[in-house]
Amino acid sequence: MKHDLVSTFLFLLLQCIGILAQGPTPAPIPPPTRASAPAPGPPGPTNVTKILEKAGQCSTFIRLLQTTQEISQITSLLNNSNSITIFVPPDNAFLSMKAGTLNSFNDQQKAELIKFHILPQYFSISQFQTASNPVQTQAGGTSNREFPINITTNGTSVNITTGIVNASISSTIYTDSQLAIYQVDKVLLPLQFFVPPAPAPAPAPPKPKKKDDSLDSDSTSAVSSGAISLVSDIFWAINSNGGFLFFLAVFSFVYVGS
Repeated sequence: MKHDLVSTFLFLLLQCIGILAQGPTPAPIPPPTRASAPAPGPPGPTNVTKILEKAGQCSTFIRLLQTTQEISQITSLLNNSNSITIFVPPDNAFLSMKAGTLNSFNDQQKAELIKFHILPQYFSISQFQTASNPVQTQAGGTSNREFPINITTNGTSVNITTGIVNASISSTIYTDSQLAIYQVDKVLLPLQFFVPPAPAPAPAPPKPKKKDDSLDSDSTSAVSSGAISLVSDIFWAINSNGGFLFFLAVFSFVYVGS
C-alpha cells in the first residue's frame, strides 16, 4: 500500500516536471484579415447610347448622335446635372421621309436636326400639358422661324408640331428625375430648313432736315442791305452837282417810255 502511494506520488511529480518543462501554451494564430473593398464611387452620367441600343430600332438616330458628336454634348449636360428631354424617331420614321432628304442636309444641319429633337429641360408626360408654346429646343430660338416647336396634349396623347410635320409621342423609352427619352412616330423637321427666315424690315427713310432759319435771315438781310444801298446812291446822286438834272432826265425817260 505504501509502495503504491510512493509510485503515485512519483508519477504525479514527473507529470508536473514535464508540464513545467514545456512552457506556456502558445496562443492560437488569428486568421489573416482581408482588406476591405473600396467604397463605390458616384455613378457616372446615364449612358444614352446604351439605353437606345436596348430599346432597339434606333440605329439611325444613334449614328447621327455619334457622327455629329452631339452624344458628347448630351453626356456633358447630364454630367453637369442639367435636365433634358429627347425625342427619338425610330428607323422606320427616317425611312418614311422623302428619298434623299436626310442626305441633302449638310453637317451643320444634321447637328441642328439632332438638337431640334432635344429640349433643354425635363418633361414628364403630365408636364407637357402646361408647356408654354412655342417650346424652345437645343437648336436655337423661337422667333423669326428659327427652331420652335408647339406641343399640345389630349389626355395622355402628346402631339408635336414643327410647321413642317405633325408628330406624336408613341412610347416612353426612359425616364428619371433628370432625363426623359420618348419615341416619336416621325422625324421632327425644322421649319427653317425649308422656309427661310423673314427678311429684316427695311430701314425707315431719313427724316427731312429742319429748314435753317439762319439762311433766310441772312438772305433777307442781304436784300435789305441792297435796297438801302440803292436808295443811298439815288439820294447821293440827287444831292450831288448836277444830280438833280440827272434825276429829272431819268424821270422824264421813264415817264415818256410808259
